[in-house]
Amino acid sequence: MNYVLDFTPVLDGLPDLLAGCLGTLLLALGGMAIAIVIGISGVVLRDSRHKPIRWAVKGFVELIRNTPFLVQIYFIYFALPLAGLRLDPTPTAILALGINGGAYAIEIIRGGAQSISRGQVEAGLALGLHKGLVFRLIVLKPALRAVFPSLTSQFILLTLTTSVASAISAYELTSVAQRIESESFRSFEVFGVITLLYLGISWLMMSFFSTISTRYFSYPVK
Repeated sequence: MNYVLDFTPVLDGLPDLLAGCLGTLLLALGGMAIAIVIGISGVVLRDSRHKPIRWAVKGFVELIRNTPFLVQIYFIYFALPLAGLRLDPTPTAILALGINGGAYAIEIIRGGAQSISRGQVEAGLALGLHKGLVFRLIVLKPALRAVFPSLTSQFILLTLTTSVASAISAYELTSVAQRIESESFRSFEVFGVITLLYLGISWLMMSFFSTISTRYFSYPVK
């Protein structure tokens, strides 16, 4: 049986696919913003003097890192409404991506923070700097510089993970592709093209992170 390629449905649906790319970027950037907040907050709380807080952060990290993302997004979308919290697909996807990425960001940033010598922290305190300023300038910025490549890789992976959001009908590239494929039955053409589109999105995100690293950390991401 000879398969004849026909990209007509893909070309007809190209505006929708490009809009899906924007939806993917929206989910990714929203999730990353939440992940950074969770990551930095988790590093601070992980070193809390109070054991229950430290245990809560450790439990959160272990729970998220050892359960599938699909289960996490299903829980937020289908289970939380039973507790009175109901979100639309797009906010659900952003929240789930942020929580998932945040658990990994905690461990990545914490690894960088632990590389900062205690002497540097004590020197900052000896100069009369506030603890918050010491953390931001002496601990956090050098830590982010040290782990930025690892954090970038994790966020690129988070960007690709947005495709799972199609399971709850969030508007992103994979959900658009599935609709076009179900209407045209041109699986090879549709998913071949979105593979290239995901490569383009990954390259765009890498360029974005490279710009950030060059501007704020003085070295490019490769």
